[in-house]
Amino acid sequence: MKTGSLQPDSRPWGASAIIELTGQWPPSTMQQGADTGLVLLAKARLFAEPLLQGQRFDTGEDALAHADGVGVILQGIGASPALRAAAYLVYAAEYLSQPEDVITRAFGDELSGLVTHSRALVQVQRNARDAWGDDVDGPWPAEQVERVRKMLLAFSRDLRVVLMRLASRLQTLRYFAQSGAPCPRALARESLQVFAPLANRLGIWQIKWEMEDLAFRFLMPDTYRHIARSLDEKRLEREQHIEQIRQTLQVALNDAGVGALVQGRPKHLYSIWKKMQGKGLSIDRVFDIRALRVIVADVPACYAALSRVHELWTPLP
Repeated sequence: MKTGSLQPDSRPWGASAIIELTGQWPPSTMQQGADTGLVLLAKARLFAEPLLQGQRFDTGEDALAHADGVGVILQGIGASPALRAAAYLVYAAEYLSQPEDVITRAFGDELSGLVTHSRALVQVQRNARDAWGDDVDGPWPAEQVERVRKMLLAFSRDLRVVLMRLASRLQTLRYFAQSGAPCPRALARESLQVFAPLANRLGIWQIKWEMEDLAFRFLMPDTYRHIARSLDEKRLEREQHIEQIRQTLQVALNDAGVGALVQGRPKHLYSIWKKMQGKGLSIDRVFDIRALRVIVADVPACYAALSRVHELWTPLP
């Protein structure tokens, strides 16, 4: 239970204050109205489509499908249509002879600058990953990992660039999961040790959770499958179950006159494994595989909410 503001969070699931920040910066292109932004997004995709059609990245991904997937992820965390347009242009730039000049003429200086910074960041990131190699097992040294994270943030100079890189990496992990193609271990380790903590630092929880689970699946497939089988249900089913419980409690508190905001989430597989490892627990001793958070205004309301919870469910001793 927590006490504090009861203002509901109207941002999309997985969004954070950092998403709002990226839309509040001075340049005008990224601050256009919703209709204008959607027109820009459509224009960017039409521009990119003939350049990306039939192309494949070194991961094996279809370039246009990857760009579309990145756009969906960015939309899911509340990014503006203009930022999603920039993502298409980043990939299109790989197939232009003079990308900066062409994109500046077609879309303006700001989107061109985002594309330039994103491409430079990709190169820095690849160099860092290649230096570690794919054949080294186990986690990378913590100090080196933190240095890479800070370098990525400092080098980007624009958090919108980092958001696009996070969405791109998540889409690549999704591709390996859906296609069944083997994911390079260096890429999976980098996702787990560099990108997921960056998403966590920026408060983009949904990207963090999914990225950790997918990297965990590729790095420790046997352990991942064991935990997944032990849970005996898919993540979507767990999310649906926790949402039903959340609604039940929200209605019960409303009926009892207790002002509260009820939030819920299923614990993701990597987090379950970390808790099992850290505390030496078997999975049947991890009691917060599903959890609710109840936020109320003061201490009396907290105890009133707890009392209602105990009426609905039997507490563990």
